[in-house]
Amino acid sequence: MPARMPKVVVVGATYVDMVVKCNQIPIPGESLTGSSLSYTATGPGINQAVQAALCGCEVHLISKIGTGPFAQTVKTVLDQFSVSTEYLLTATAKNTGIVVTMVNAEGENASLTCDAANTALLPHDIDAADDSFAHADICLIHGHLPKPAVAKAILCAKLHGTKVIFDPAGAIEAPNAKNEDALPPECFSADILIPNLYEAALITDRSTANIRTAKLIASDLIARGAGAAVITMGKRGCMVVDRKSADHIPTFLIDLVDSTGTGDAFAGALAAACAVGDDLRDAVKFASAAGALACAKFGSVEALPSKADIIELLQKEATE
Repeated sequence: MPARMPKVVVVGATYVDMVVKCNQIPIPGESLTGSSLSYTATGPGINQAVQAALCGCEVHLISKIGTGPFAQTVKTVLDQFSVSTEYLLTATAKNTGIVVTMVNAEGENASLTCDAANTALLPHDIDAADDSFAHADICLIHGHLPKPAVAKAILCAKLHGTKVIFDPAGAIEAPNAKNEDALPPECFSADILIPNLYEAALITDRSTANIRTAKLIASDLIARGAGAAVITMGKRGCMVVDRKSADHIPTFLIDLVDSTGTGDAFAGALAAACAVGDDLRDAVKFASAAGALACAKFGSVEALPSKADIIELLQKEATE
């Protein structure tokens, strides 16, 4: 009898990234000609869902897209990696989220993001996907969504006893919203919080954030209700803190090519490892290897590593 496939539900924003290469990035009032154009589906929802799928999980993505050709671009990528689009909803009056990036001859870039359909993800959309929470082993939620939807997703997962991993990026705010940096209080009921060091310092109102203060910052997050905190610190590794102990997990030595998808690779791989019941520290090592490998290639989805590649890097590290 085949082993049961671990199930992950991802709640996150989706975009199409349009990249224009040019000799130089235009200044206000200037009109220049680009040399090439490419576009691909991206965003934390897509990237994290695909990474979990690459690690052998059955994955459902809860997100919102618009109408038009870019919506099909998103669906095509998700279908390619066998990510379920059952709860990929359509906002008929909005476009799919767009990131427009200009890259000059020196590799410098400038970008503009339009959240578009992502702003339309509402609590009742989360309710409509209730069945996915009920059958998931892990619910991975990215914070760059409207706060009511984020809060509802956490509550739905908790109602079904599904473990929550929360990536606390900045929320998409409604017009004239106040407390822009404040997280919904439900976020602190997450089983695992995975902020980067800057985000963790912002959440805890710390003026100093470095590897020496990371443990204190993580402990503050635990005191606020989180089950565990994993603070990512780039090349300085991760600080993992729960109510039992605090441990520093070093990074992997990889030649940096492009750090675009690092955080999403980490989050998706962590969800996959936790979905099969790995110890948190082992899961963080697995996720760190995924993040490191994502740095070794250009792009976002196309740079995400397979489970076999991640295991190979872990084994190589263990023998050195």
